[in-house]
Amino acid sequence: VQFVESGGGLVQPGGSLTLSCVGSGFTFGIYTVGWYRQAPGEERKYVALISRSGEPTYAGSMKGRVTISRDNAKNMLYLQMNSLTPEDTAVYYCNAPNIAGPWGQGTQVTVSS
Repeated sequence: VQFVESGGGLVQPGGSLTLSCVGSGFTFGIYTVGWYRQAPGEERKYVALISRSGEPTYAGSMKGRVTISRDNAKNMLYLQMNSLTPEDTAVYYCNAPNIAGPWGQGTQVTVSS
């Protein structure tokens, strides 16, 4: 099982980013998958989940500012993030909670002017 995240970067407050993740080594399309983030000095927390049927669930911290989506044909997971604030600065990871596979390297998102 492997997850590879991409799409992070430096963005100004109020900006947007779209993160991507490719999962491999398991039947991607039948599992709930999701995005997590870990800010400096904090525990990793979930941001958003999406069921195999496409139903999303969002954590309160980013609800209304993010949209999670998936492309099962490509084993891809996405996170569209809008209205970013410095508090969103973190390393973002993807994983499948019912598999709890090894964490990838993540993708760094830095929100700063």
